[in-house]
Amino acid sequence: MKPTMMYAIIMATTIILMTVFNINLSPTEPIALPEAVQAGTLYVCPAADSFWDGLANAMQTLRKPLIIAFWFSLILLIFIWLWALYQNLLKDKFVRDAYKNPWAYTKMLFWTVVILCLIFYTPNHFRTVKLEGTNTNWVLCEANTPGAKAVNEVNLHK
Repeated sequence: MKPTMMYAIIMATTIILMTVFNINLSPTEPIALPEAVQAGTLYVCPAADSFWDGLANAMQTLRKPLIIAFWFSLILLIFIWLWALYQNLLKDKFVRDAYKNPWAYTKMLFWTVVILCLIFYTPNHFRTVKLEGTNTNWVLCEANTPGAKAVNEVNLHK
């Protein structure tokens, strides 16, 4: 096995184990709140506006046309595979060359979908919230995250 592959496997295993066992590299003290307000409290941190978050927000206007294009491409891909299968059945022998174009199209569609999903769903996509009274984006975070702010859940909106 190549060293880079082994390194990737070890890092993925380390990340999974650290997440499962709640191991932090730089733990801090959590915010202490009275018990009366703990039930309805969430913690938010200011969202760092990165290039990827801006790109994901800009791409939201293209979401519906891209979904329609995906389904069109998927149906077209099915017909291309069926046509290649039909051609082989018609000749009553297996011709490997008939499947080169469908396989190339399949790989292209797969990687296009993967890249678009990575652009659409940045790590902050599912954590971003709006805080009433501000016009900035916030992300949900833990009580011990540096810069965390305790807010009542009724003041947050998706």
